[in-house]
Formats: sequence, structure tokens, C-alpha cells
Amino acid sequence: MTAKFDKSRLPSRHVSVGPERAPHRSYYYAMGLTEEEIARPFVGIASAGNDSAPCNTTLDAQADICRQGVNEAGGMPRRFNTITVTDGIAMGHQGMKSSLVSREVIADSVELSVRGHCYDALVGFAGCDKSLPGMMMAMLRLNVPSIFVYGGSILPGTFHGKDVTVVDVFEAVGQHAAGNCPLQELIALEKVACPGHGACGGQFTANTMACVGEAIGLSLPNSNMAPAPYRSREEIAIAAGRQVMALLERNLRPRDICTRAAFENAARVVAATGGSTNAALHLPAMASECGIDFDLFDVAEIFKSTPYIADLKPGGQYVAKDMHEAGGVYMAMKTLLDGGFLDPNPFTVTGKTIGENLDEITWNPDQKVFYDVKTPLTPTGGVVGLNCSLAPDGAIVKVAGMARLEFTGPARVFDCEEDAFAAVEARDIAEGCVVVIRYEGPKGGPGMREMLSTTAALYGLGMGEKVALITDGRFSGATRGFCIGHVGPEAADCGPIALVEDGDTISIDATKGTIDLHVDEATLAERRKNWQARTNDYQSGALWRYAQNVGPASKGAVTHPGAKAERHVFADI
Repeated sequence: MTAKFDKSRLPSRHVSVGPERAPHRSYYYAMGLTEEEIARPFVGIASAGNDSAPCNTTLDAQADICRQGVNEAGGMPRRFNTITVTDGIAMGHQGMKSSLVSREVIADSVELSVRGHCYDALVGFAGCDKSLPGMMMAMLRLNVPSIFVYGGSILPGTFHGKDVTVVDVFEAVGQHAAGNCPLQELIALEKVACPGHGACGGQFTANTMACVGEAIGLSLPNSNMAPAPYRSREEIAIAAGRQVMALLERNLRPRDICTRAAFENAARVVAATGGSTNAALHLPAMASECGIDFDLFDVAEIFKSTPYIADLKPGGQYVAKDMHEAGGVYMAMKTLLDGGFLDPNPFTVTGKTIGENLDEITWNPDQKVFYDVKTPLTPTGGVVGLNCSLAPDGAIVKVAGMARLEFTGPARVFDCEEDAFAAVEARDIAEGCVVVIRYEGPKGGPGMREMLSTTAALYGLGMGEKVALITDGRFSGATRGFCIGHVGPEAADCGPIALVEDGDTISIDATKGTIDLHVDEATLAERRKNWQARTNDYQSGALWRYAQNVGPASKGAVTHPGAKAERHVFADI
């Protein structure tokens, strides 16, 4: 069974081959392995499963089923777990500071487990926002043959005969504050919005990064959009286990797959599907693990020239289940390729190229979720990059489903999200103003919180497109409205956003890609001279350590130099 694998060239030889490894093998015998099983390649199966939220509750079971495929193909599966921080529960309070930090902890913990135990290949299962890029970052960092598997989305809830998601609950909080949603109605909605297992159902961050997994080639074609409760997820898990052994036999590694062209393909798919602005943070972070320069401006340039073709929530009508039934992300990729928007040449975990995989897909003109690129929803992408005087290092806005793409108004400045949310709840935000929430960046937060509670409450009040909101923090993929995030340099680095005062005029043009603060340079220079750095409450522990190491959002908010600085690759030990 193991004849096709030369274990003398694999990392697991360090824990299983030779007389000197007798103590190591004794541990494997203790776990019930046979001599023949110890002689096989070791495959790490990483799961982000836990009981923190429905996004993660099926992952351990899927990871366990994956063992069958690994065994059938001649490998020895070794399952382990990593953490998640689930945004839906961390949202709107100090817990959200842990969210982006968890991406790094997930990548680091998977790396350390694989390094420490010398696994030869990796299959990773993730369900909630940061666990998807975190798992893929670990794969790219380690560069052992790997496959990424998304745990699947939640099915939509039903309320008053309509499909609903958790975002409807967030927005209902704003409606309740405005007196337009009775408390009993809010309680009834919260009980049905999330009917079971799986990650948030719209084209929010989890589903966006699940699409990235397929578009960039690290996931099996049309595997990630199957909802978590579907039995087909078992077949996908087994197939991933089998296929990772084929990759190991061929020595086809993540960095062979994730070329610059593959990253460009992934950015195209994000824009075309109206995906989360968080992709502009995660794609540069993943690229750093490969030693590829791919920052916010590169992502934004691709967004600028990509048609928006997917009618998905939060800007559209449909949810992930509908996307799956319409043919999955490969259906969107089919028309993008035919329109000349994708590079067909990057390899995928099938061992074939994107183009060869798409040759097996037939465009379905009868489905309702995806539009042909010749007749898109809008001619440019659902996500737009911005820069100019307020954001010299860039910013990002999701325009999918928005009617208004220009905004000018006076600034209303807040130094943390809680103060902004309190003003929204008190209905103390004037129509036409530009809400500025600062000191929420990667370093200043620390942790670059998402602002879904505030943006959803604004939408619930009917102010979604009557005000603009700017932050050096982030937005949920579920955010809608005129919301600009990732403003850089951040306030903690005395970026221009730190110098804004109430009443300053700010203008945004998402068509031209500009965001400007209309204050003369002499005034800004005086303000800069008087600016004082702030000390946050997190002066020890994981958040302090993150703040000391994190880089700018425009380059992915990463905490280490990436592959450009490495002197060896784990897969080659």
C-alpha cells in the first residue's frame, strides 16, 4: 500500500523511521497503530471544530470522516484541533478585538502542530470567518500537499414567509431602537433566523473565503458551497482525504498552486460575487505566506475591472444554499473565464488547471443567482478600493447593491465603536453626516474590530445610505450601506484619520476610487504637531503581543515577514 510513497524523503521519517525513533513509535503503538500503519505517510487533519457557534459544530465530524479517504489512499490520518473566534458572538463588544488576532493564532497553531509532529500532508476544515484564511495561511506557510475544506453554510431561516439570516436580526435591533420593531417581533425573529448548523448564509466573509478556496485552487471544485447539513459534505470530506494522498504522490504543493495568477483569479471571484471587504485583508496575508507581493492596491485594481454578477445577500436576494443549487462558485467562474476575466493556467488540488476543471462545467442559463458577464448586475465589481488624502495607504468599500456611490458631508468623530453605537441607539446621528470611528485599526484597537452592530443598527434606523461610515477598523461581510473600512495609515500611527475633527468635510467617490478630507495642509500640520499617541487597555497578553508585531492593513495585517524571509520550508525538512 505504501510502495508509491518514499518515506525516506517525507517529514514523518523524523518521528517514525529508524532504531533511534523507537520511543516515538511506542507512542503510536499506544494509540493502536500497527507497524504497517506507522510506515505510512502521516496526514494531519486540522479541524476548527468547537461548540462556540453553529459555524463550527459539524467540523469535527467532517474531519473524522476524512480519515476514511486518507486510509483508503494509503495514508495515516492524524486529527487535531485549533481554535476559532466566532464573529457573530464576538460582535459589538470587546470580544471582537480577538477576532482578527485569531487568524494568526489559527495559522500559528496549525503550523506548530504539523511541525512538531512532522506531518507529510494536511487537510484543513474551517467554518467561521477567520478560520478559513488562517487555515489556508498555514497550508501556504508549511507548503506540504494540502486541501482546504469549508464546513458549509447554514440554511436560511424563514420569517413571515421570507428567507432570513443573522443579519436581519442585527438590523432588527436598529429597527427596534427606532420604534419600528416591537420587542416580541425581535424575539420571534432571533429564534428562527439561524435554524441549524453552518456558517452565515449570505456572501459574507466565511462564504467569500470559501469561494476563494475554490478560485485559488486549494479546495476541490464545487465542494465548499454545499450547506453544512447536507449529506454530500461526508462525500466531500472523504474525497479530500483521498485526493491529498494523490497530491502527496505527485508532490504538488500549495505554493505550486497559489501563484500570483491564482491570487488574481481569487480577487476576481470576490469582486464578481460581491464578496466581503475582508478578502482585501486576507488575500494579501495569504500571498505573504508565499512570498508574493499582493497588497490592497493590487486587489483594488482587480476589483475595478471585474463585473459584478452574483445576486447574493447582503446586497442581493440569494443565500449560499441558492448559490450551491445554481452550480456553486464554479458556475460564476465559468462565465468569468469565458469573458476573459480568469487565467485558466494555475493548477488546483485536482492536479488539473482551473481551465481544465472549468471545461467540465456547462453554463446554466436557467439559474437565477449568477448573471452572464455580458449582462452583469453592474459593469464593475461589488467591492471597490479607495485612496487619496484621507487614506494614503488605501481603504475599501463594498458597493454591491448600493444605489449611491458618492457622498460628501461633515464628519462626526468617535474614538471607539461603543461610543458610535451609543449615538446610533440614541438616534443622535444626523442624516448626511460622515461617521468616523477611529483607533480601531490592527495596532490601535488592537485587533481591527468589525462594525456590524453599528452599521446594521444604522440600516435598521433607515439611515443605511443616508450617512457614510469610515473606520480604520473593519466591516463584516454582512455589512451594507456606505461603509469604508481599512483606512490607512490607521489612527494609532497618526494617519490622517487621527486628525479629523467634528464638522470637517469628507467626500467619497466610489466610482473614481477617492476619499478626501477637505482640510488645508497647514491646519493638518498643526493638528499633527499636537497629536498624542493613545495607550489602550491591553498592555499584556495576546492582544498586546499582536499590537507589537502587526503590520498595516493594506498588506494584510500580518505579524511576521512571510516567505520572503524564510531560510527553509517545512515540507523540505
